[in-house]
Amino acid sequence: MITEQNIQQFSKQCENIFAQIRRDVIGQNEVVEGTVIAMIAGGNVLLEGVPGVGKTRLVRTLGRVFALPFSRIQFTPDLMPADVTGTNIIVKDDAGNSTFSFQPGPIFSNIILADEINRATPKTQSALLEAMQEHTVTVMGVSRKMPEPFFVLATQNPVEQDGTYPLPEAQMDRFMFKLVVPNPSLEELIAIVDMTQKTMAEVAAPACNGDELLAMRRTANQIPVAEDVMKYAMTLCSATHPDSECASEAAKKYVRLGASPRAGQALISAAKVKALMKGRFNVAFSDLNELAYPVLRHRMKMNFEAIAERVSPDDVITMIVAEVSKKFGINGKKPVEGKKAEIRPAKEETADKATEEAAATEEQPAQAEAESKPAEKKKRRLFGKK
Repeated sequence: MITEQNIQQFSKQCENIFAQIRRDVIGQNEVVEGTVIAMIAGGNVLLEGVPGVGKTRLVRTLGRVFALPFSRIQFTPDLMPADVTGTNIIVKDDAGNSTFSFQPGPIFSNIILADEINRATPKTQSALLEAMQEHTVTVMGVSRKMPEPFFVLATQNPVEQDGTYPLPEAQMDRFMFKLVVPNPSLEELIAIVDMTQKTMAEVAAPACNGDELLAMRRTANQIPVAEDVMKYAMTLCSATHPDSECASEAAKKYVRLGASPRAGQALISAAKVKALMKGRFNVAFSDLNELAYPVLRHRMKMNFEAIAERVSPDDVITMIVAEVSKKFGINGKKPVEGKKAEIRPAKEETADKATEEAAATEEQPAQAEAESKPAEKKKRRLFGKK
């Protein structure tokens, strides 16, 4: 049973983690928070951004802050699946007999940095599927468990860049979050240059170990979720399917393929962690609305109409959240009990305002005409009738 002391300890530990990360990473607060939430919830993260915005540095810092073994795999077009998972090699013993011995690949670690994952071929990218979902690797018919906790933190360049391969849908679905790393602001850029001119050393200290991380995950799993909140979360996921009974108008128009059931699992797991970070004992609707973007943006496939109109997945998610929130009555202001309050829809207010403006516009010519009549009569008196 979770207690108030557990919640306070969880929040304090998260504050220590963020404090150590900020010693090496400037800015990117949303990206840092999303990555930590996914790691506590036990999910994998895909970081997308142009080269040089600090994706690799963030992952290295996380490995040091969580005091976990860290392995980096640089994905290139000529990388083979065996280079990732490992392979059997022939070894001779002292007697001269040859036997097969398994040589583990770099994936056998706690934190895996899959750097520029979309520069490898789909065949090599698919080598991570089993490890990301089942936390096992099968080589030559033998399955081997990965060390726990296990995370894949992948970085990729935007698909529009040269030399990139789009990730398969099955692999994209195994990432809990897709976080877009923006370019730094002017103040952040000044701070980055100032810090790196002094030293390039990374100074973040360990703030949490593997056992403590697993304990935080068990604490988050005990957070209760109200029935209405659960229904709201599942409606958000179902609304991304154009052929679903809960399909939103935006999905019917712009989405070709919606999110899978993994999206619902990821949304609830991440919302529990976010609630604990804020010191709350329950999941709120606002948690789900904020986490809908990293959970859903990479699980939806846009149709041709969306591409032609340049409608992004984030734009569609915004429409879906607004539509589902309105259906559940979350954003609407309710009258306060004991006071007479009338809530008028925005459309009616706009229509009334337009009517008033139209009436005022009609009154102006009439008034001008009325004012011009005395002058006209006076003119006729002076010059007579024509």
